[in-house]
Formats: sequence, C-alpha cells, structure tokens
Amino acid sequence: MIQSFHRNDIKKISSNNGFETGIWYKGNFAGVIGFHNVDWSNKKTSIGYWLGEQFQGNGLMTKACVALINHAFTELGLNRVEIRCAVENSKSRAIPERLGFKNEGTVREAEWLYDHFVDHDIYGMLARDWNIK
Repeated sequence: MIQSFHRNDIKKISSNNGFETGIWYKGNFAGVIGFHNVDWSNKKTSIGYWLGEQFQGNGLMTKACVALINHAFTELGLNRVEIRCAVENSKSRAIPERLGFKNEGTVREAEWLYDHFVDHDIYGMLARDWNIK
C-alpha cells in the first residue's frame, strides 16, 4: 500500500499535477495533506487531507492547509482552491469554515466510504478573497 502511495505521488509530481506529503508532529507521523490535482488551464486545485485521531485538536491541519493555500495562490499563481468534506465530518468541515472558505453546495453520494456513499460539501476560496495568514 505504501509503495502504491509513493508511485502515485511520484506520477503526480513528475507530471506537475499535485502532490501529497506527510505531516509530522513531535517526530511522529500524524497525517497527510496535498493537492489532489492541479487544473492549470483553469488555475485551480483541491486540497485533500487526513489526520490521525490522536493528533487532532492541535491546529496541525489548519496550519498545513494555510501553507498549501498560500503556496497555491502566491507561488503557483492559482485562482481557486477547493476543499471537499463529507457532510457528516464536522471536524474536517471546520477547517475550511475556520479559514473563511465559502460553502458552495453539496454533491450527493460523492464518495464510497467504508460501506456506504457519503455526500460532500464543497468549499471554495478565490485568490482575491484570501488574506494570507
């Protein structure tokens, strides 16, 4: 599984189409964050993330998201960043809400998770609305 993860990430990076990276906290692997892909024609990307339960509540993911959003707008020159979260995942949804993203709607049955489909809320941020944190 880890080898497959690395192969997919190498493909993304080599094609300039996103990346994933680990989040480390006090020497421990805490989670993952990255750009799912980059739509260069439309100057947009989406951020995906996962954080181990024992590392939640420390602001780690919010800080990691800020770093990626700043990179997307200032270094990559993108215009739009999206974050999609399962409607039932209040902790995941709290991050884009805390950062001032706009909830732009719900996609029904967007992801097969564990043993059922879940709806996703789509949050969007435009470069002109982002205040570098």
